[in-house]
Amino acid sequence: MSLELVVQQALNGISFGALLFILAAGLSLIFGMMDVVNLAHGAFYMLGAYVALQVVQITGQFWIAIVVAPVVLAAVGFVIEPLLLRRLRGRHLDQVLLTIGVGFVIVDLIGLYWGREVRTLPFPPGFDRSIDIGGSAYPTYRLFVIAFAVLLAGTLYWIHRRTAMGALIRAGVDDAQMLSALGVDTDRLFAITFAVGAGLAGLAGVVAAPAFGIQPGMDVDALIFSLIVVVVGGLGTLNGAAAGAALVGPAETFGKVLFPQFALALIFAIMAVILLGRPSGLFGRIRIGR
Repeated sequence: MSLELVVQQALNGISFGALLFILAAGLSLIFGMMDVVNLAHGAFYMLGAYVALQVVQITGQFWIAIVVAPVVLAAVGFVIEPLLLRRLRGRHLDQVLLTIGVGFVIVDLIGLYWGREVRTLPFPPGFDRSIDIGGSAYPTYRLFVIAFAVLLAGTLYWIHRRTAMGALIRAGVDDAQMLSALGVDTDRLFAITFAVGAGLAGLAGVVAAPAFGIQPGMDVDALIFSLIVVVVGGLGTLNGAAAGAALVGPAETFGKVLFPQFALALIFAIMAVILLGRPSGLFGRIRIGR
């Protein structure tokens, strides 16, 4: 493998890992705080991409879509949590069955409204070209994805560590029952948390669409990779989502180049090795109050 190819694949792995962080952060937040197994997360991701497609078709502006789609998905999540999930807290099997059903409904509605053919979302102006890196052309949009994920990670970390809402979220992760006993409206807090997680999934769908396209089945791939990331990194932590994405993204990219028939098996092997050494994941911890 030439040096140019190594550099290019390394950047591809980092950009894919950046996208996985955006996707997995919401799933990790929902499970870590709410103890909810949300298997509709991939469908939220897919719906975010199609909402972005609709917005771009109407306005012609990618930057409007990257704002509108997460807001729409957050609104969907804000409705689903009290309507369907609130009564199932602590009942993981019921949550799994319900969220799988929600995912199927969303995917079928997408097929009815937008059809089932492959769609494309144009690159935003200014990011539809390539630059020379290491002697080869590299798409500027993938560099944008990396920069955007870093900015988002910094913003989420600041909210998580420096704001009152972040303090409530950390307290909810540690002991939601005690937080409720102190007078905090945990129902509203959980609804907001689920909405934020759904919005992040939608945001990942928007960011991924120009680079990876929009097609049926993208929800399944997104769900599988996001689950792998949160399990490897540790449930319920932003640090874990970042570490898991940084490991899984390059491993998947280089695996497709070096071992194309065993790329996914390689990722599962890495996950198994990590869980043998750290059953709670790289940054996971034992939660109390459940």
